[in-house]
Amino acid sequence: MDGRIMMDAKQELARMSEELDSAIRSYIKDEEPNNLVEACRQYPYHGGKRMRPSMVIAACGAVGGDKDKAVPLAVAIEYIHNFTLIHDDLMDGDEKRRGMTTSHVKYGMPTAVLAGDGLFAKAFEIISTMDVPSDVMRKILNIVSVAVWDLARGQQMDINNENGEKVTMEQYIETIRLKTSVLFASGAAGGALIGGADDDVAMAIRDYAMSLGVAFQMYDDILGIIGDPAKTGKSAGNDIRKGKSTVIVCHALKNIKNKEDLDRFESILGKMDASEDEIEIARNILKRTGSIDYAIEMAEKYTKDAISKLDCLKDSKDKEFMIALAEYAMSRDV
Repeated sequence: MDGRIMMDAKQELARMSEELDSAIRSYIKDEEPNNLVEACRQYPYHGGKRMRPSMVIAACGAVGGDKDKAVPLAVAIEYIHNFTLIHDDLMDGDEKRRGMTTSHVKYGMPTAVLAGDGLFAKAFEIISTMDVPSDVMRKILNIVSVAVWDLARGQQMDINNENGEKVTMEQYIETIRLKTSVLFASGAAGGALIGGADDDVAMAIRDYAMSLGVAFQMYDDILGIIGDPAKTGKSAGNDIRKGKSTVIVCHALKNIKNKEDLDRFESILGKMDASEDEIEIARNILKRTGSIDYAIEMAEKYTKDAISKLDCLKDSKDKEFMIALAEYAMSRDV
């Protein structure tokens, strides 16, 4: 141990989520058409881990800022996150999200598209109300706008990666950096700027969140293959059935030496009706090849890199939470 008082990130996340809940529920007012308003509220009001908005608040506090001033950006980042989830579920044809019926199934495809658009618009309306100097406002608008553009690029890369062609490790990491990390990073950097950080500190915090996001997604991919379905809520092996290019699969396709193993693995990868026995065969090949161990090592590397970026900050409860959040990304079971 390094002398730090260890914080329970999950417990602190739950506390911060509860504190943010009323703010998240306060910006979508009652108006017509009612079905669109309900659809806009569905995802953000349902809850979730609230990692992204919590990071906005913590980054503001960690640089000595007034955390109340960061709440609007925290809500905006959460709305943008949920806008992407609505559209992701529509593109993937998923019927369930966090135990609820997905937006396009419940409200229909046209309303789901509009609900995503509505949350996106509402996010920027909220940002425009922030009590910050005009130069800080311009920086935050730029950071968040670029992040949403990068999110779109990452989502398209993810779709392109499912066309059956082999994806390199570099392509995979760039995809998850764009699809997952950039929103973490824009929120963290924005929170720091609201708190009065100079550009160098804000960019260090952005880099922290970027590495954390990569580690978080890599560990998600690991849970997708060896996680407990009772805890994750997802069948361990569906990523193999879908043929998803993950850190594990990228490593395996390059490193499986036995031709029989490679042929067998490739015959199962992307087979939507693969049996549990076939998934177990694929999983065992991944273990023998060292691909799962490699993925864990990579995620740990990004976690350590994230934490090292916070050396520019003085010790505080908010800094401790940010460190704990990075460690949580690698220790969770969901």
